[in-house]
Amino acid sequence: MALPGILWRQPANRGLMSHCTHHHIVVFLLTFFSYSLLHASRKTFSNVKVSISSQWTPSCLNSTAPELRPYELWNSSHLFPNAEEATLFVGTLDTIFLFSYAVGLFVSGIVGDRLNLRWVLSFGMCSSALVVFFFGTLTEWLHFYNKWFYCCLWVVNGLLQSTGWPCVVAVMGNWFGKAGRGFVFGLWSACASVGNILGAFLASCVLSYGYEYAFLVTASVQFAGGVVVFFGLLTSPKEVGLPELGAIEDDSVEEDANRPLMGSDDADDDDQNYSIQETDTDNQPKAIDFFQACCLPGVVLYSLAYACLKMVNYSFFFWLPFYLSNNFGWKEAEADQLSIWYDVGGIIGGTIQGLISDVLQKRAPVLAISLLFAVGSLFGYSRSPNSKPINAVIMAITGFFIGGPSNMISSAISADLGRQDLVKGSSEALATVTGIVDGTGSIGAAVGQYLVSLIQENLGWMWVFYFFILMTSSTVLFISPLIVREIKLLLHEQRLRMLAE
Repeated sequence: MALPGILWRQPANRGLMSHCTHHHIVVFLLTFFSYSLLHASRKTFSNVKVSISSQWTPSCLNSTAPELRPYELWNSSHLFPNAEEATLFVGTLDTIFLFSYAVGLFVSGIVGDRLNLRWVLSFGMCSSALVVFFFGTLTEWLHFYNKWFYCCLWVVNGLLQSTGWPCVVAVMGNWFGKAGRGFVFGLWSACASVGNILGAFLASCVLSYGYEYAFLVTASVQFAGGVVVFFGLLTSPKEVGLPELGAIEDDSVEEDANRPLMGSDDADDDDQNYSIQETDTDNQPKAIDFFQACCLPGVVLYSLAYACLKMVNYSFFFWLPFYLSNNFGWKEAEADQLSIWYDVGGIIGGTIQGLISDVLQKRAPVLAISLLFAVGSLFGYSRSPNSKPINAVIMAITGFFIGGPSNMISSAISADLGRQDLVKGSSEALATVTGIVDGTGSIGAAVGQYLVSLIQENLGWMWVFYFFILMTSSTVLFISPLIVREIKLLLHEQRLRMLAE
């Protein structure tokens, strides 16, 4: 009797390395840095919130305003009577951006599955860079300040930035299969955190010259990155004559490793049930529609879970430098640099947790354990003393347990969902599924940013952290059916191993 595939599965790293070429490395780096640049320009706004809020308030409260012609500058830049209202508008801009970003993700995923991914990604990067330049640099140079103009620009920016994530995940999903996907995508999903670090570094370097130069630098780098992507990115192996991913996986001895982690509950199915790839590779697969993508197993549950988790993760992304300056009185540039440690923790967490999920061949239990620790780390960080070293350590731990699961859901798990058996052979489901998961997450994040500003204004920062704990717990609740199912599968596989010995 043939042993179940789980018992003779080859190590994931062998399958990964046997098919890796220099094209894979180039794709990895180009997609990594393209999304890093998108995040860097996005991070700029959160890094200069103190400066830009100061510029929008009367000159008597504005230490950045020149002493020349103070009356004219006061009249031209006076949007709000006090810093509190300016802060609330900054939170509103975050919400506007995320709502438009969420809507754009649902659309961009569908567009990315039907048009050339390279064109869509390059267009989004270059166009978004121009909008960021208009928003932060040109308006300041012209001393033009208008709330409705800012809102319109940020809506457009959210729509353009939404082209990034579905496209880069789809390209990575085309090039990298299930073998080692958790580790590869865990390492690769650090692109967002690297972008945050890059954005914080660039902003802190030029902030002394004025916040407009922070926008100028990041927008210029992003535009250049979009040009490089247009001329250099390969969206799939077939563009260079390599076999497509489905064909490689079918010929590989790691057939069972190529099954989606949220696949059938029948863990003891025979080997012949695992291979359902159609033999006719001449027919071009068609992209599935939005409703079909929503009906795929696990998509709705992970989307709802990601809505709660991204709310917390993006609250750190948007508000952490402001919180450090506001709560501890640290300088804005110092707060920007210190906030990097949250992203460092997320990079390490996503890589390690992705590797563990590869070994277990299960994602949900790894996420659950990390999120339970995240609740404790959030409680601890809310009581961090006014000490930069201690704050940085607890911040990195919090990033490890929150940023790590967030990276896994948005990258490796989204790729798993988009390449499961029901759509096997149709890589055109990848961008659509990724857009659904990340779009739902962005809706939750958008609501969260406005709630953070309201809670902070009325109840204080401690209640903001209580809100984060509630949302993190809700994430575990949404994926609890998947956790129970995958734990049962692990126990079943363990019994099979014991019987085979």
